[in-house]
Amino acid sequence: MTKRNLWLELGDCEKLVSDGATGTNLQSMGLQQGKTAEEWVLERPQAILDLENQFVEVGSDFILTCTFGATRLRLEASGMGDRVVEINHQAVKLARQAIGERNIWLAGSIGPTGSMMQPLGPLSAEDARATFKEQAGLLAEAGVDMLVIETQFDLNEARAAILGVRDVSNLPLVVSFSFDRGKRTMMGVSAKDLVDLGEEMDLSILGINCGRSLEDNLAVLKEVRSLTNKAVWFKPNAGLPQVNEEGQSVYDVTPSMMGQAASEWIKAGADIIGGCCGTSPEHLSKIHAATLKYR
Repeated sequence: MTKRNLWLELGDCEKLVSDGATGTNLQSMGLQQGKTAEEWVLERPQAILDLENQFVEVGSDFILTCTFGATRLRLEASGMGDRVVEINHQAVKLARQAIGERNIWLAGSIGPTGSMMQPLGPLSAEDARATFKEQAGLLAEAGVDMLVIETQFDLNEARAAILGVRDVSNLPLVVSFSFDRGKRTMMGVSAKDLVDLGEEMDLSILGINCGRSLEDNLAVLKEVRSLTNKAVWFKPNAGLPQVNEEGQSVYDVTPSMMGQAASEWIKAGADIIGGCCGTSPEHLSKIHAATLKYR
């Protein structure tokens, strides 16, 4: 099987499809609040595999590993720091199993550490770099095709993550921020800051994921595209969650609404599109359909 060339497809103006949400979909499958998705990588691997299979079946070009919270620092918070190797390796194995013989990119997901960087918090740049280096190394040795540093809020933590990844890998890299305050992140990062970071760190793919609303994320996307020709990874939430009578989080953007919005994302310059929190396989199917005219 000839491996697809990411840079060639992006250069040919292909519009590619990432996957949808991990945590919120697993919650709909029974993952209890307070329990991490990474615990299910070991305890209920079939559930992880079932979800990833669904994303494959509806047209994803990329599948992310269930490792968003699998840095050692993040795992220590849930008492699993000593299982960092096992969790990262198992998550890659499950995603690779879902992909099978299909020509789909396997992306290693790397989320924030969950700690504030100095001087606002206890985490030093050196320790942050080391924990990202460890996870990136584990994902790379397990066989991912690329790495995605996602849902970032803080430029300093993102820099530490990029440096940690580059200490151990030259795989294609996406660096994606969550603009959860509208057009800025919780730490005040703007679209221009993201573009400037891309220039400073020589990034090839800039990302926007999670966030507050489709409208706000679209505004950030338009600003990023006005400032750079770099490829853009775009995975917004399916709106904001509302808690129903059963205590479950319900997202207000329907699959049809998200499919219609995906056409706007493409016109605004997104190159790789998918969805974050609340994005089900049904949502992703509609997103995929929006890309077909660009292939």
